[in-house]
Amino acid sequence: MKVLVTGSNGFVGKNLVAELTYNGYEILPFDLETSHEKLLEYTKVCEFVFHLAGVNRPQDDKDFIKGNVDFTSQLLDSLKRNKNNCPVLITSSIQAALNNPYGLSKRKGEELMFKYSEETDAPVYVYRLPNLFGKWSKPNYNTVVATFCHNIARDIEIQMNDRNYELNLCYIDDLLEEFMNALNMKPTKDKEFCYVRTTYKITLGELADSLFSFKKSRGDLSLPELNDPLQKKLYSTYLSFLPTDAFSYPLKMNVDNRGSFTEFFRTDEKGQVAINVSKPGITKGNHWHHTKNEKFLVVKGTGVIRFRNINSNEIIEYRVSDEKLEVVDIPTGYTHSIENVGNEDMVTVIWVNESFNKDKPDTYYLEV
Repeated sequence: MKVLVTGSNGFVGKNLVAELTYNGYEILPFDLETSHEKLLEYTKVCEFVFHLAGVNRPQDDKDFIKGNVDFTSQLLDSLKRNKNNCPVLITSSIQAALNNPYGLSKRKGEELMFKYSEETDAPVYVYRLPNLFGKWSKPNYNTVVATFCHNIARDIEIQMNDRNYELNLCYIDDLLEEFMNALNMKPTKDKEFCYVRTTYKITLGELADSLFSFKKSRGDLSLPELNDPLQKKLYSTYLSFLPTDAFSYPLKMNVDNRGSFTEFFRTDEKGQVAINVSKPGITKGNHWHHTKNEKFLVVKGTGVIRFRNINSNEIIEYRVSDEKLEVVDIPTGYTHSIENVGNEDMVTVIWVNESFNKDKPDTYYLEV
């Protein structure tokens, strides 16, 4: 299926082209700089049109009409000339309900679409979209989310006049899901307009606080509230704005002659994960817990995990190695140790059900 995408180099366009390409569609890419001849060629053979091209931050307000109205008219005229009545989807804006220059231009574009549908019987899908966010958006252009992500990731001051100003947001992947529905002739509609089912409300202050917490998480090793859909999507967006020389960050390695112990991340709800390195012949542990429990996973080397119920003399052994990855639970009330019995460093991934609290370590020394 041949799909014409205007504005294919924009924020939404890049994401849509990637999704369509993955799903096997033939893309006919177009932007405002492409020739009129190419537009005529594409509108002759296309089987669906995503009309995403437009202007939202021109230097001159007159360019609103040129980018959002005149080009829409040119596109529809080309389809008429080629007698192509394929479906056309256009991205408008919730600001089309307002009387500012941008909103007026978007509303006129909508009117052109509805009139075109009446004249040709071609299906048209008009989406009045809220503020969009996600990867590949442009700071200081597409959305405040992009601007805040870009600046915070680079220690650039952000500007915020009203912390309580409420934003209505839509994530790019939710938009793409809806666009694919429309491509399959199943758009979500309310009367004459189409919409994306999943949107979010958040204040500017809450947005800034979330993004700053993502930046801070590299230091305190916390994780975002990933069970919150908006926080999960904001975190993914924030990471996409990291400078290319800042993808990595250091961890504090606690090193001694036995090896090292390095905390990876910690959460209040799901505990913490750490990486333990033991040198050959080294035994670590020899302690037990009342409530704290752990999971050990040896991913490199060979070792033996030994257990003893503190009320018994029986020793239980589990041999572990990278040749067969398996998790060993560390039950409460059992003193336990792990010994490297191989000839190379042994690396163990350790999950603990609670983050370490030096005031309540719940760790009692006792040899196995």
